[in-house]
Amino acid sequence: MIDKTVASADAAVADIHDGATVMIGGFGTAGMPDALIDALIAQGARELTIINNNAGNGDSGLAALIQHKRVRRIICSFPRQADSQHFDAAYRAGEIELELVPQGNLAARIHAAGSGLGAIFTPTGYGTELAEGKETREIDGRHYVLEYPLHADFALIKAHQGDRWGNLVYRKTARNFGPLMAMAARCAIVQVDAVVALGELDPEAVVTPGIFVQRVVELPASAAEGARA
Repeated sequence: MIDKTVASADAAVADIHDGATVMIGGFGTAGMPDALIDALIAQGARELTIINNNAGNGDSGLAALIQHKRVRRIICSFPRQADSQHFDAAYRAGEIELELVPQGNLAARIHAAGSGLGAIFTPTGYGTELAEGKETREIDGRHYVLEYPLHADFALIKAHQGDRWGNLVYRKTARNFGPLMAMAARCAIVQVDAVVALGELDPEAVVTPGIFVQRVVELPASAAEGARA
């Protein structure tokens, strides 16, 4: 019997090792798997490479992971905003490396990894500092930059509902990078509001099929908030 459910967030992230590359879903705080991140902080893994759209907000979630000095390198498209003080402090102190990737390229490179592509050519970044040292090519009169896929050892994502096979549905914009990251990681760990019985999810609404998911942990909103208290 296939059952990918895990009893707790702590158990779900227990084998994330020092130096791992971890994709974390979320667009700002929308779709951010806060409870899984809190469990990762408690677990203690260090020297992590994080792939995320942002570099943390306020004092929770990814920002707290940076504050606890667990992140060695971050690959993201939007590292600075009004409440990114923990990233700012770490970057200015030379404690964290940054690879800045335009948002479209970030999604395309994650998608390339999940699709098994060796590389992609994208026009975004051509003629800028982001293209320095990279292969470029003119195709049909337009200039492109060669970019490589972004793979990960683990992905931490959040979905609205899942079943024990790992099929997932998302809630509105909380979906964002989740489906792509589940495809691109060796081990996708998903925080869901509810685990439902097989057959309860409308097949037409399933965005991420269970084949891309390895672990599902049910963390209703109230429980997740209590874990951060």
